Amino acid sequence: MANEMLSYIDRTSPIHRLTGATKLVCFILWSTAAMLTYDTRILLFLFIASLVIFYVSKIRLRDILFVLIFILVFLLINNIAIYLFSPQEGVKIYGTGHVLVEFAGRYNMTLEQLFYQLNITLKYLTVIPAALLFIVTTHPSEFAASLNRIGVSYRIAYAVSLALRYIPDVQRDFRNIAKAQQARGLDMSKNEKFLKRVKNASAVLAPLILSSLEKIEIISNAMELRGFGKKKKRTWYNARPFQKRDYTAIILFVLLLIATLLITYHDGSRFYNPFS
Repeated sequence: MANEMLSYIDRTSPIHRLTGATKLVCFILWSTAAMLTYDTRILLFLFIASLVIFYVSKIRLRDILFVLIFILVFLLINNIAIYLFSPQEGVKIYGTGHVLVEFAGRYNMTLEQLFYQLNITLKYLTVIPAALLFIVTTHPSEFAASLNRIGVSYRIAYAVSLALRYIPDVQRDFRNIAKAQQARGLDMSKNEKFLKRVKNASAVLAPLILSSLEKIEIISNAMELRGFGKKKKRTWYNARPFQKRDYTAIILFVLLLIATLLITYHDGSRFYNPFS
């Protein structure tokens, strides 16, 4: 399954040995810490720590490379949009304006704006590895059990589990349909122009959607015949009890969140200001 995007990758690592509920709670605490602070020192620490945790998980970069590139492209577009719509936001936040490059009107590039957008980028780079790591190291069934364990309805949890399970199926169906279309003479290789390739790729979407709808109907009928949703509670085959390492991980992440909040708000502001 390692060849599929955003699917569970089975490895032997300390991260995999944690229960799904533990990883979900730790991810929420980690994301909260990263989103609440604009202290560059804390964000750099969290970013480096996320890389270390990623290394410990034994997940290879090529396993998530395509998704990572897509997210980084989105991050670049987001930074460009921030500068276009609010080019002086850093000046407003830090109270000073050191102009690096002069442009027309309010689009002068300032050191404060670059520093502000650096913090935005660090936020994404801190949360993205943790999010990808949580997805690829947690089995969908265990993820559903984790959601149910923290109070989410098992109907919603099971729907999320099915969605995660279905991602690899959609990818396999897309490849199979694309190969079938190419066998019929539909060229989607680099030999064609980009717009032509996009047009040819659209010919794959119709059978893919019909195939997906058929599978959804089969699964819905199977669940209905088995009385899914009739009871208020259900048991989980992949649910695991908490062990010492799970409690230790949660405590460490709680302490991390508390330390982040104390350092961030010790002067009453979320922003670390090196210009004052």
